[in-house]
Amino acid sequence: MKKITVILFLFYLTFANAQWNKRLFSKDPIINLENFQKQKLYFGFYMGFNGYDFKIDYKNDIPDVLVKRTTGFNVGLVADLRLQEYINLRFEPGLYYTKRDMYYPSSYFPSTPTASDRLREVNSTYIHFPLLVKFSSLRTGNVRPYLLGGGSLTLNLSSNSKSLDDNAEGRFRMKSWTPNYELGFGIDIFSEYFIFSPSIRGVFGINDELIRDKDPNSPWTSNIESIKSRAIFINFTFH
Repeated sequence: MKKITVILFLFYLTFANAQWNKRLFSKDPIINLENFQKQKLYFGFYMGFNGYDFKIDYKNDIPDVLVKRTTGFNVGLVADLRLQEYINLRFEPGLYYTKRDMYYPSSYFPSTPTASDRLREVNSTYIHFPLLVKFSSLRTGNVRPYLLGGGSLTLNLSSNSKSLDDNAEGRFRMKSWTPNYELGFGIDIFSEYFIFSPSIRGVFGINDELIRDKDPNSPWTSNIESIKSRAIFINFTFH
């Protein structure tokens, strides 16, 4: 899916390059889709990438858990409600795949740990429900930058929250629902037939997501005060 997204994006850039030079950057560009964003409600879809991390706070000052991030994939829908000429309300539900590897220092364990003891692979499939406010600038030709901000709820389908097993049986558990706040920016590029909107934003989990092990002295959870998700989303939206 990542390769398909990159191929589609590069194909679009190649196909549209000549038109963009003429329509976007000439002295008197041809105005595309002049009235499209004046609609009260319009829809679209997006594809993109994510980079999820953990912000970990500790009870005691000992070596940190190392979190290795990977690049995940996003896909979703967009519903855009026009509130005012420069302000829109957006709902962007989507499906997000990601993976984080957590490496625990040997000092966390009462005896020499195995490699599997030290490693926790956190594979996550999220359904993300963001409600965002979009603040657009004046349109210049066929380009219109904007800022985004708002809140979201994330459902972790891979949380293991209902599992009776914990880290003693190799099962890392997290809470199912996470509230977040989000901030970002992007740009609307008006082509002849649709609006292409690349954007980037940060997502910041608010609450502790960790479910503690049954053993209060568990080497995997006893020294952790809180774990909160942090993420960067890069999305390519089409209206």
